[in-house]
Amino acid sequence: MGEQLRCPHCGHLLDRYDQPRVTVDAVVFNDRGDVLLIDRKNPPLGWALPGGFVDVGETLETAVIRELTEETGLRARSVRQFHTYSDPHRDPRHHTVSTVFRVEAEGRPEGSDDALHAAFFPPHALPEPMAFDHAHIIAQVVRGRPDSD
Repeated sequence: MGEQLRCPHCGHLLDRYDQPRVTVDAVVFNDRGDVLLIDRKNPPLGWALPGGFVDVGETLETAVIRELTEETGLRARSVRQFHTYSDPHRDPRHHTVSTVFRVEAEGRPEGSDDALHAAFFPPHALPEPMAFDHAHIIAQVVRGRPDSD
């Protein structure tokens, strides 16, 4: 559980809560309509949208731009929020809440940081295995709308 937290004002011990972790994912299409995926270097293995955890003090938009650049080398020209996904079982490691962005980007993708490879794939012919719920997310982005809750 780690170090006990104390209130900075009164010094009382604070309860520690296990809360969802905030993440972002980037959906980038090329001119042919293919979607950018990375081959994950770390478990859970598989192909995924570029993305990752939001750092403390970082906006969601800044985080998705940073993660895209770190994992693929692409530079974002524009980001537009698509939808937030919060199924507690979407990540086998722990509960994550991910905000997905449609991103227009430039450059030639190359895997780096947490990605072994970065490549474009037709949305109807995604590689296997796909990580997390990313195949479902891609289908929704292609359709132009998330599932209704």
